[in-house]
Amino acid sequence: MEKLNLQNRKGQNIVGLLEKPEGDIKGTAVLQHGWGGNKEKPTMQAIKEGFHKAGFQTFNFDVTNGSGESDGDFEKSTLGLHWEDLEDVVKWAQEQDWFSKPLALSGHSKGGYAVVRYVEEYPDEVDYLVPVAPVTSGKLSFEASKMKDSEALRKWEDEGVQVSEKDGFVKRKHWFQMEERLQHDLLPNAKKVTIPTLFIVGSEDTSCTAGHVQLLYEAIGSEDKELHIIDGAPHSYYEKSEQEECTETITDWLTKKR
Repeated sequence: MEKLNLQNRKGQNIVGLLEKPEGDIKGTAVLQHGWGGNKEKPTMQAIKEGFHKAGFQTFNFDVTNGSGESDGDFEKSTLGLHWEDLEDVVKWAQEQDWFSKPLALSGHSKGGYAVVRYVEEYPDEVDYLVPVAPVTSGKLSFEASKMKDSEALRKWEDEGVQVSEKDGFVKRKHWFQMEERLQHDLLPNAKKVTIPTLFIVGSEDTSCTAGHVQLLYEAIGSEDKELHIIDGAPHSYYEKSEQEECTETITDWLTKKR
């Protein structure tokens, strides 16, 4: 394991971990977590293990304005900045001496949005795509929030800020962050995604629902695609059985592709 640093386009420091599998390296996977998360979250560790078991080295990094080691302030985070960090990291990774093809991208939630968007914008750079519970569009994300708790959503809009705490990290979410999210939508350019793609989502995900992920699955242009639904799983995978299923699904899928 090697901790590496790079600068994003705004001059902010990004911290990531380069980890290699046992045996020969069969490719490189760049991984990105979701909103307010970090590279150590259980879901990201499960994704990472899936790639390692298939022989891929991984670069798993903390976005700026998150809860990890990278620079920034969570209260300034947006989906657009999440995407920019992913774009900067993938471009940087491909220039490093340790990089080796094929290139795989995987992300959870907002990270899932970012990796799909990268393939939409740079379809010739990426070989494998694994979005896990991706944000399909800001509109669908808003609808999911409304279905989950319409009163909390109304209160957030009225008061302009929503405060929550999880795993010791206090999140102050501002309403402008939801408004900015509404500007994003993967569906219009989904046909540009023509590479092998594996979607993973939990059946009980109320943030990025299985139905919304199904829409994106159906919209992409790839004929080599799979949608795996983890029965009973929520948006993030804290149960060992959920983590193991996520890991094994990625490993098995990649192994069949080689």
